[in-house]
Amino acid sequence: MQPTQVSEALSDAWVQQATWSKAADRQKRQIGRARFSALLCFVLAALLGTASAQAAGAHRTVAQWLAFGAALAAGAVTVVNGRTGQRQIQDWTRLRSVSESFKAEVYACLAGVGRYRTPDAVVALHRVVHDIRGEAADLLHHLTDIPVDSTRALPDVRGIDSYLRVRVRGQIDGYYRPRAQRMGRRLRAVHRTELSLGVLAVLLGAGSGAFQVEAAAAWVAVVSTVSATVVAYATAAKYEYQELEFLRTADELERILADWRLTGDRTPSAEDALVDRAERVISILNDTWMVKWSSEP
Repeated sequence: MQPTQVSEALSDAWVQQATWSKAADRQKRQIGRARFSALLCFVLAALLGTASAQAAGAHRTVAQWLAFGAALAAGAVTVVNGRTGQRQIQDWTRLRSVSESFKAEVYACLAGVGRYRTPDAVVALHRVVHDIRGEAADLLHHLTDIPVDSTRALPDVRGIDSYLRVRVRGQIDGYYRPRAQRMGRRLRAVHRTELSLGVLAVLLGAGSGAFQVEAAAAWVAVVSTVSATVVAYATAAKYEYQELEFLRTADELERILADWRLTGDRTPSAEDALVDRAERVISILNDTWMVKWSSEP
């Protein structure tokens, strides 16, 4: 095959990968926004409901409007949660899986390993890309309004050394470790919020008992409910799970790099095995996500 043909096939696959990746990112953002909106609506319903009950004696009209707002917020929880169902989550994980499958094939072809060592590399790439799209045909509606960036440059990979630098090291330093840090920060923020709400509930309970403030007693239940809701939100978002998996995958890839530096085998079969091992580690993360996110929190 002519180098031009291989370059065109690679560029087309790389452009498709970007489109699927954007669709997956958008789907995940929508799920995240819906979950956060549900959290806010639930908290608002609890606050407004309690405020309405306490205002009923002295300010009847205000209490009615507060009760109305609480009912609206409670109803919105159900509506918003409808956008975070199993179908939406499965679509996101599958979109991401397709995107990563494209990426793995492009990097393998650029590195010239495995099935792409033959003169018919462009045919092999075309066939694999066609099969990937065919298996995910039911997801194509997610791509209809995604702009196609036909000018996207291919990764600077020309052989095994640049593959290790761009693909493996790039994933470790540019994706997995930063994402683990982000999930860790979010998890710590949740723990701080949970602790703060717990302290507030204790103070309200103590104040209610010591000073006979009945109004404070009602807010103890509200604060406890909000705290439980925040914890449930973090559980659904799987911050702890994501932090652990990002760190685990980065560590696995680090070991692959270390093993390669120590071995003196630079035969084609050794290079094929190296790329296969690295891509398998990355794909395992995607596969476990599909199972974990598709299950109940």
